[in-house]
Amino acid sequence: MDLLQLRYFRVVARYEHVSRAAEELRVAQPSLSRAIARLEAELGTPLFDRRGRRIRLNRYGETFLRHVERALGELDDGRRALRDARDQVLGRVSVAAETLLTISELLGGFRTAHPRAEVRLRQSTAAEMERQLRAREVDFCIASQPLSGPDLHVVELAREEVLLAVPYGHRLADRESVTIAEIADEPFVTTRTGGWPRALLERLFAAEGRTPVLSCEGDEPGAIGDLIGDGLGIGLVPAMSRRQGPRVPVAAVRLDAPGCERVLTLVWNRDAHVSQAALKFREFVTGWSFPPHHLPEPRERQQP
Repeated sequence: MDLLQLRYFRVVARYEHVSRAAEELRVAQPSLSRAIARLEAELGTPLFDRRGRRIRLNRYGETFLRHVERALGELDDGRRALRDARDQVLGRVSVAAETLLTISELLGGFRTAHPRAEVRLRQSTAAEMERQLRAREVDFCIASQPLSGPDLHVVELAREEVLLAVPYGHRLADRESVTIAEIADEPFVTTRTGGWPRALLERLFAAEGRTPVLSCEGDEPGAIGDLIGDGLGIGLVPAMSRRQGPRVPVAAVRLDAPGCERVLTLVWNRDAHVSQAALKFREFVTGWSFPPHHLPEPRERQQP
């Protein structure tokens, strides 16, 4: 087997779809299928279960994938270490985050403090982050949901209350707090499955034996406030986001439900190579002064 076969296998295993993998790899689908078939022949066991045109990673493939990701990760670390030594610069740091807007100030501060560091940024769900850390595609994740893995190290950066945002003029706009029962039939603006606002919303409703009504599902948590302000529904927003404020003002109401908070964490793989840029980034982020946990501010009356 060769490295190209292993890289091909990793992408096919990620998609469980040969055509999509071929498109990402920019190779012909028949060539990719032959490469996977040769790999399976060399290993002496099938790595995928095939039903017609559909493929699924089987238990042998899952076992092999863990080793492939570790091996390719080590090689990528080696390349980065050589590049850092050759270029005599801080090197590159790769960061994944669930939302980009709430960390833009932090990233800007890091670039100002360390202009010789190259920063690569990705927007990812929690599930994608776990895979990216395991495959060593990123150095750090700034997560709003717990990430699991035997080799992951987690540092809490901030803990803040999550508020219910409603448009001005809404029946709840003047309330200090509301319960889940009072908003059970309201349409919610939130993220797709996998985003932290969606996960928190579903958890809060499930605790009351209910399911939220969804009016809008998106990919950027930072856009929720603007969509609420435009009247598309109500939704959950972190207290931190009120510093920037949405494009259209919204009213913030405390939600009377246990665990209505967001915990922001910095997560990395203990066993991965750490460039000088990554070391500086970790030092900078863990020393960053995040806005403190706070309650809704007194609201001025505004017209919708």
